[in-house]
Amino acid sequence: MRVVFVIFVLISSSLAGCFGTEELFEEKRGIPGGLALACLQDDRFEGMKIHFLFENGYDPVAMDLLKTRLNQVCDKPGGIQIVAREVDFSEDNSWSANDVRDARWKHGDDAMGSDTLNWYFLFPKGTYNDDSVLGVAVDASTVAVFKDSIEDSENFLGRPSAEEIERAVTVHEAGHLLGLVNLVYTSPIDHEDPDHPGHSSNDDSVMYWAIESSSIGNIFSGSIPDEFDDDDKADLEGMASGELKCSDQLWS
Repeated sequence: MRVVFVIFVLISSSLAGCFGTEELFEEKRGIPGGLALACLQDDRFEGMKIHFLFENGYDPVAMDLLKTRLNQVCDKPGGIQIVAREVDFSEDNSWSANDVRDARWKHGDDAMGSDTLNWYFLFPKGTYNDDSVLGVAVDASTVAVFKDSIEDSENFLGRPSAEEIERAVTVHEAGHLLGLVNLVYTSPIDHEDPDHPGHSSNDDSVMYWAIESSSIGNIFSGSIPDEFDDDDKADLEGMASGELKCSDQLWS
């Protein structure tokens, strides 16, 4: 059944809000979607590790859910493993895309250092420099989720709850690492929101643009999607099979 959203205010979400736009100084770090095929296929990386790096008191709530969602679309016969580690990022104010990127590469390892693919999800104190942004993908293997902003986006009814929002945001940003929507390919399906590039126009998809924006707190009825819709899955299947050509891949 289609979920119905009631939204009081729609706040415009720019492309820069969702993706880190500062210059990538290390080419090997790539762009969001640059390791999509490395996840969707098993040619080189038979296994995968999802690293959750979080400040004390900022424990992620969507670790198992994210593993489930990636298992549904990624070909990893060696399995997907969760690695959770508390980290002192020594930063608790405003984060830029470069701050996120630097913290990930300071505390994490190469995304492609072995036959295991490594993706990193950071949960720091503080907010993004645009505090309406709840999550951001900054390169091919790095995401940050801002729990302080998520807490602030919960409305007075608690519907959706901060935990529900965090689950959706976490999967949403993983979708960008997978290249959704049209980040490293061109879909034959017309489901990209023309006003919010890189996002779905379907509010039943976790890739819907408002998922990662504080405007999500203006929803007072219905639940938030936390999974990819049929169009998203069709794109991922086409990418995995080679039917849809992918650009900007660090490995393929």
